[in-house]
Amino acid sequence: MTDRTAENTPTLVTGRLLLRRACPADAPAFLKLLGDVTTNTFLPWYPVQTLQQTLQHLEKQFFSFYQKPSAYRYAICLKTQGVPIGYVNAGEGDSRDLGYALRREYWGQGLVTEAARAVVERLRASGAARLTATHDVNNPASGRVMRKLGFTYRYSYIEQWQPKDIPVTFRMYQLDFVPGTGTYMGYWQRYPTHFIEKSNEW
Repeated sequence: MTDRTAENTPTLVTGRLLLRRACPADAPAFLKLLGDVTTNTFLPWYPVQTLQQTLQHLEKQFFSFYQKPSAYRYAICLKTQGVPIGYVNAGEGDSRDLGYALRREYWGQGLVTEAARAVVERLRASGAARLTATHDVNNPASGRVMRKLGFTYRYSYIEQWQPKDIPVTFRMYQLDFVPGTGTYMGYWQRYPTHFIEKSNEW
């Protein structure tokens, strides 16, 4: 079910959620998410501390993408509230990397999986060949979301993660929409320390 008021980022509706464009009025809600130190542990930026920093983040990570012909940048809202409690997005290029985050008080309820599934299905309908997703080995809960969505483990690699400048071992998962697409090898080629783990039952 979609609302075509914004063709490049149409609203998506699931059983419990409303996925929509982020807007400047969402800054206080995003500050609760992006400013939380625990949640930020596995996010690729430092915690924000002010509304101004939050707006700058939203401009870079959300608003600028809405100017493009196609964008997959969603605020996750409960239908009952309409206020963002997280986000889910998919990148551009060959990898179409899937990313998501949720406020701590909503963890463990299957909400990220529900939201991500709606975006995955929108990508499938768009004709994308595949999606990838990566997670820090120290964040296995993210990997469980990927597997619930039908992603399968392909390989691992170590990246000196910026801007935090720390070494992180990532597991790369992939979901093929088109049979025979082949594994995305961009991270394997980019980072010299890469390997395939013997067990993917984490």
